[in-house]
Amino acid sequence: MTRVLLATRNQKKLVELRRILVAEGVTGVEVIGLADVPEFPEAPETGATFEENAVAKAADAAKATGLPAIADDSGIAVDALNGMPGVLSARWSGKHGDDQANLDLLLGQLEDVPDERRGAAFVSASALVLPDGAETVVRGEWRGTVIREERGANGFGYDPIFVPEGETRTSAELSPEEKDADSHRGRALRLLLPALRELAE
Repeated sequence: MTRVLLATRNQKKLVELRRILVAEGVTGVEVIGLADVPEFPEAPETGATFEENAVAKAADAAKATGLPAIADDSGIAVDALNGMPGVLSARWSGKHGDDQANLDLLLGQLEDVPDERRGAAFVSASALVLPDGAETVVRGEWRGTVIREERGANGFGYDPIFVPEGETRTSAELSPEEKDADSHRGRALRLLLPALRELAE
């Protein structure tokens, strides 16, 4: 069994990756999180792109633990805000990880934007870095629209205000399986599967 470290403390992301591996029939890989390894100093996210942040996080984790490491950096890019919050999504309101404050600020900024100009995309860059420094970097995007009020209790972050293309429900109203099939992170993680299958062999 090959142990792969997902460099996150977010249990929901761990569960998501494990679900995708099972759904895609990938065996021989055990996904663990940062809570399962000794603590190491984590560099702040200073990259200008999702890809830069994902690679930096995964490289730090692989170096510190000697395990193959996956890291993802994701966020929402809103057309009317020129692609912001982007890499700043998790700390858009000024405080890292305050989902409600981030969401409220974004809704406030879009208050006067007409419905037809509220396009957005969830973006996820995922990086797999091996202990020898080899890197695989992939990107998944999920287009949709930002609505005016929150709906749904599944998911986290900006999920309650994002309606994916072709859907009437928000990302937070989809079942976990529906979300995995289409989401930005699901798309990116599936692009990593060939590399993970190689590791498992």
